[in-house]
Amino acid sequence: MNAQTKDKVATVILYIIAGMICILLACLVGYVLINGLGHVSWHFLSTNPESIKAGGGILPELWNSFYLLILTLLMSTPISLGAAIYLSEYAPKNKLTEFVRTSIDVLSSLPSIVVGLFGMMLFVIAFKFKYSILSGALTLSIFNLPILVRVMEQSLRHISHDQRQAGLGLGLTKWETTLYIIVPAALPGIITGIILSAGRIFGEAAALLFTAGQSAPALDFTNWNPMSPRSPLNIFRQAETLAVHIWKVNSEAIVPDAQAVSNGTAAVLIIFILLFNFGARQLGLWLYKKMTSAK
Repeated sequence: MNAQTKDKVATVILYIIAGMICILLACLVGYVLINGLGHVSWHFLSTNPESIKAGGGILPELWNSFYLLILTLLMSTPISLGAAIYLSEYAPKNKLTEFVRTSIDVLSSLPSIVVGLFGMMLFVIAFKFKYSILSGALTLSIFNLPILVRVMEQSLRHISHDQRQAGLGLGLTKWETTLYIIVPAALPGIITGIILSAGRIFGEAAALLFTAGQSAPALDFTNWNPMSPRSPLNIFRQAETLAVHIWKVNSEAIVPDAQAVSNGTAAVLIIFILLFNFGARQLGLWLYKKMTSAK
């Protein structure tokens, strides 16, 4: 077998593997949507759940999922970007820096339930935040930091060294070169990292079971006082997300239509993750063109 034939065989094998992965993913998403979309309605999305009656909705869980996502990204993204800039542009090449990178890789591979237990001991018990949105957001920030730092660092490091030299040659400082040249050029990779981490946050359940709680009090969407127990903005109340709701409904099965609620919630979760990913990618491309004047 000559080299050209080997190359064709290898290419066919890679296409087959990629096709199998795509088919498997399509089957998984299709199964969830087929079983769940029939139970999704405006009433299902816009009402509070009923504890013992059929026909309840998932409005609090939907709000809590997005609220936790936004809070977590607001906490973790600036820290991750700062750490990535330091590791990529300023950190010296020595054993300490390599140890830091290894530690970040180890942290990114920790099971979410371990991070959840750590968050419970630190934020729920030690800091006395109790089961709350704040405890959940802080825990998810810890869970989110390692992957964000590594992806952002790799995006910054992949920018050509010539661009750095060009910025310095124009009289810019190292910080100005990083801020106005390197970061905008790396923006697509940075946005991709945020998207990947956002998907993990939105679908996370194990870490939130120990920090944000397993109940979703009925929210009053006319009350925007952040200190009110029923206010959607209150960060000190318990918050059951979509992923936790699926687990709770399947494990407790108190409502008579538990299977329908579970399937519908899973379909909503999948749809919003897909919409968020596609929308964020388009936003990333738009920001990249806006900041770099690329066509």
